[in-house]
Amino acid sequence: MRQRSLVILTSVLTTGALTLTACGSRDDSGNKSGDSGDGTTLTIGVDAPLSGENSTTGLGIQYGAQIAVDDANKNNWVPGVKFKLKALDDKAQPATGQSNATTFTGDKTAVGAVGPLNSGVAQTMQQVFASANMVQISPANTAPELTQGKNWQTDKKRPFKTYFRTATTDELQGSFAAGYAYNGLKKKKAFVVDDKQTYGAGLAKIFNEQFKKLGGKVVATDHVNTGDKDFGSLVTKIKNSGADLLYYGGQYDESALITKQLKDAGVKIPLFGGDGMFASTYIEAAGKSAEGDLVTAIGVPADTLPAAKQFIQTYKDKGYKGDYGAYGAYAYDATTAIIKAVKAAADANGGKVPSDINDLRSKVVDGVQKSDFEGLTGKVSFDQYGDTTNKQLTVYQVEKGAWKAVETGTPDDLQ
Repeated sequence: MRQRSLVILTSVLTTGALTLTACGSRDDSGNKSGDSGDGTTLTIGVDAPLSGENSTTGLGIQYGAQIAVDDANKNNWVPGVKFKLKALDDKAQPATGQSNATTFTGDKTAVGAVGPLNSGVAQTMQQVFASANMVQISPANTAPELTQGKNWQTDKKRPFKTYFRTATTDELQGSFAAGYAYNGLKKKKAFVVDDKQTYGAGLAKIFNEQFKKLGGKVVATDHVNTGDKDFGSLVTKIKNSGADLLYYGGQYDESALITKQLKDAGVKIPLFGGDGMFASTYIEAAGKSAEGDLVTAIGVPADTLPAAKQFIQTYKDKGYKGDYGAYGAYAYDATTAIIKAVKAAADANGGKVPSDINDLRSKVVDGVQKSDFEGLTGKVSFDQYGDTTNKQLTVYQVEKGAWKAVETGTPDDLQ
């Protein structure tokens, strides 16, 4: 779920960042944006798994947004406005995410939210934000139906004007992976597995379809459950299938165990997955068994982008937990888009943010739709569906215990 192509840091620092707290300032009694004696305080929510499964990448989202708010406040990017971050843990559970969305929209100082990580969680949150006309920008969701509707393959229709994402979709990611597997790795027989979740199942389906279109053979498909630990029967099926590649749609928790048990059984084929696997935790959990495994991730490598260097250094200097590599910079850009939209609303109102929170939220939604700036990950803008216009993707492979970029481009480059 990632991508990039960058600009100079000074242009980024003027765009804003957040001060991360467990609870942002609240004023639920009225309908005006928070107003302190020194100016206006506005809250930006962050929803992600901050504990348990997926927390490595979830924390990267939280602290990516934190740095963005900090930059905005430090550089007084919206004069008279101080931004605060309210971070809530959805534990990768849809019901919890929905509850968090209700908390955000009920905060009369909140102007928008960043997140979630999981596409399945996003499905339960979208209507809540839409009903409050509050913008939601995910730095990680990739399921196409979130922006293009359930019939996206035949009749694209945007379900919610309040929902955006700085990550590209599985339609592109799955196709990119299939192209690299067939034309780059020269693999001809794939065994495809998914975790039955919105993200994983959708990604696996697209890989399956595109791999066969290119001339490859999908020898078998199977499913696992999130939380499973023993994959003995699956390993036996893969071993007997004659596959020269295992493609997995899901997160790093299960895939790390699958690749370890697969290699321990003597099946020396690579496991290839999506950005849900792109975390240092995958390599740590799988150990030497991860060597040679691959993932696709949105954008270009963060550490190659000039504008992201200060972000990475700040993340490390602060000692923030989690992994910024997958979605941290995308969370920064999502947060920046919200802050820039607040500034646009203030500029159009004589330099002051609209006092009515509902009016401000509406203007922020419109402002985000018109986004057009250089961020940490490249140009930040959105199409008519709320999808990022940045379509770059990267294939990473585990080499000597670390993720190494091996191919960057678009799906068309590998067909």
